[in-house]
Amino acid sequence: MTPLNPFTGAMLQLKKAATVAQLNPQVLAALQQPQRVLEADLAITLDNGSKKTFKAFRVQYNDSRGPFKGGIRYYPKVDLDEVKALAFWMTMKTGVVGIPMGGGKGGIVVNVKELTAAEIERLSRAWVGAFAKHLGPQTDVPAPDVYTTPQIMGWMVDEYARLTGSWQPAVFTGKPLAVGGSLGRTEATGFGGAMIFEELAKKMKLKKGATVAVQGFGNVGYYFAEKLHDLGYKIIAVSDSKGGILDIRGKGMDPRNILKTKQAKGMIDGCYCIGTVCDCENYKQITNDELLELDVDVLVPAALENVITEENVGAIKAKAIVEMANGPLTPEADEKLWTRNVVVVPDILANAGGVTVSYFEWAQNLSGLYWTKEEVFKKLHEIMTRSFDDVWAAAKKHKVDLRTGAYIVALQRIEEAMKARGLVK
Repeated sequence: MTPLNPFTGAMLQLKKAATVAQLNPQVLAALQQPQRVLEADLAITLDNGSKKTFKAFRVQYNDSRGPFKGGIRYYPKVDLDEVKALAFWMTMKTGVVGIPMGGGKGGIVVNVKELTAAEIERLSRAWVGAFAKHLGPQTDVPAPDVYTTPQIMGWMVDEYARLTGSWQPAVFTGKPLAVGGSLGRTEATGFGGAMIFEELAKKMKLKKGATVAVQGFGNVGYYFAEKLHDLGYKIIAVSDSKGGILDIRGKGMDPRNILKTKQAKGMIDGCYCIGTVCDCENYKQITNDELLELDVDVLVPAALENVITEENVGAIKAKAIVEMANGPLTPEADEKLWTRNVVVVPDILANAGGVTVSYFEWAQNLSGLYWTKEEVFKKLHEIMTRSFDDVWAAAKKHKVDLRTGAYIVALQRIEEAMKARGLVK
């Protein structure tokens, strides 16, 4: 089966929620396409002196509630439809958590593993050069995404300063602390998801000790799992792109120990090690597909999109799914899980901790006042818990799934802003 075009899927989600919310037709029309699509060919000199050109994008989807906001991904398969979908979802995400920003997304078609650090720097500066006149603290505020880093944001904010003649750290977020980054940004997406998990657990009456499987052990999946482990939930399986580990006894594993083993061996294998002592009898190696089909209380896809589809949804046994990745469920799988009463916490709510702390960084840069990590997480907790309550209430009121409930919350806020600004009647 041919995968659904991501932007087509996003528009189906929009129309479904717009119908339930009785959205103003002018607002719906405005949200069915981005406000601006920017494309450029970035030509850089490689270390060997040769020239190479890379395709680059920036999609500015909607700024009715504030400056465009969204990451830049460096990936060989990135394309305009994917960037448009991600920019739309970011518009919904900022609306769900109620921060005063809109949505955007950027990308470069590149395999960064084939470039040196110096070449990546030149490419990053070229991206800023191509789009600088459309960026700014009150216009468009990019951030890191797939295969982009705080260091890349550091180069970009420096390039923007060089081009404009003005130091404006608020034009990029996800920066190193030395140039205005925020404490807590590294953990923000994972920890924010754990805060949402706690609220879900209260609604579903899940007790401490509930079992959790996490697919994806990058930055997001790791910090999510670490926080849940510390809160008393049992992480019984985790995986990365090469495979994963299952705790056969179901007693739970400390993600810190799994990370140490992965760093030492270069992969997650079937042995659980604490220091130099490894247990290979009570644990076993599993595939990503096997992890998805485990009989756990909560399944957490935290890596790739479209991992739960019409083909494998029938084998899903979890009572709830928390989407820490962007778009891990296809619309068909989503619908089937809803009919089976499996609770799905959508990505635009579950993984919104990252953009929320990016907003904090932007606000700190603009004010020149900086917060402790404890202050950042306190503010994050307030926003995430309030947002979950808003989405849960909307879903119950309209008798819909949480994804549609989240869209309703976001769309109502966007409509209010567009009416207040006179953009629609």
